[in-house]
Amino acid sequence: MAKKKVLAIGIDPSFVDFSAVPQFTPELFRQHIDSQVDRVRALGYDVTLCLIDLGDTAETVVADALRAVAFDCVLIGAGLRQPPERLLLFEKVLNLVHRLAPTAAICFNTTPADTAEAVQRWIEA
Repeated sequence: MAKKKVLAIGIDPSFVDFSAVPQFTPELFRQHIDSQVDRVRALGYDVTLCLIDLGDTAETVVADALRAVAFDCVLIGAGLRQPPERLLLFEKVLNLVHRLAPTAAICFNTTPADTAEAVQRWIEA
């Protein structure tokens, strides 16, 4: 049986302002994201990571990823929903998913640490 395909969309850590959490660096945050993606893969999912900027190429990158493969589930990371000034970017990404992957389940994590649980809520491996 083929593995269920998951697209994980999030903000590339190199575009995140870590001034409010100086204990994090883009490299440390990327390592955390990668470890959580590896965790989801270990659960039996085929995961494609799609990290985007804050708007210049975000829509194109997401659209290209959605057109490349038929996904069973699309995870939209918490960094796209917060802070509030990212609302327009979040809406653009959500509408792309709705238009280009209409049969995919959509899920949300609250941090990279609960990515696997978010995916498992909507699809079985």
